[in-house]
Amino acid sequence: MSKAKILVVDDEPSIGEVVSLYLAQEGYDVKVVRDGQSALDAIAANPPDLLVLDLMLPKVDGLEITRRVRAQHSTPIIMLTARKEETDRIVGLEMGADDYVVKPFSPRELVSRVKAVLRRTQNAGPADVSNKPISFGAVTVDPRTRQVIVNGTEAALTVKEFDLLWAFATHPRQVFNRDQLLDRVWGITEYVDPSTVTVHVRRLREKIETDPSNPQHILTVWGVGYRFEM
Repeated sequence: MSKAKILVVDDEPSIGEVVSLYLAQEGYDVKVVRDGQSALDAIAANPPDLLVLDLMLPKVDGLEITRRVRAQHSTPIIMLTARKEETDRIVGLEMGADDYVVKPFSPRELVSRVKAVLRRTQNAGPADVSNKPISFGAVTVDPRTRQVIVNGTEAALTVKEFDLLWAFATHPRQVFNRDQLLDRVWGITEYVDPSTVTVHVRRLREKIETDPSNPQHILTVWGVGYRFEM
């Protein structure tokens, strides 16, 4: 299997160098750029398998890059953010970023996030190839191709959105709290803010529900978590 290509976008040279070193040691093909326009040019020329993206960048900021990438690609995105950028972090997740790491961060933490996201991306779905598509309402979810069809049109889901939907669809009527969903979908609960689940549920409803404000499939169980109805 060829090396996964990772594009690191950060205007701080020391961060770019350290992240590149740690990822390269894990066998990844790493390219580092230091501004938003260079990132867009690199993505257009040779789309990466994963994007490690700082929010605060010269020329084009991380949120705008996320918006443009999501308009054309399903490339996984891990954001790098400062603690004071909580609002931007939530906006980034709502735009379709798959995960985030707060600065200052451990390079090993970032590597573990990268491995987890790429593992989900490169495995074409759950390991059990006997899993068949699941249909409910106007939605069909295919775990082998990782496609979600809504009213005959493919919905563009991020890696985590698909994994969250599959976790729901394979456990109808089971109530999950946010920690359980973090464990099932993200796998590294100590690194992820539980509000991430809320953001991803909201985005998922917008993509599969006829009326996201009055969902028929992904239901809130007040004070507990969420339940999926076929």
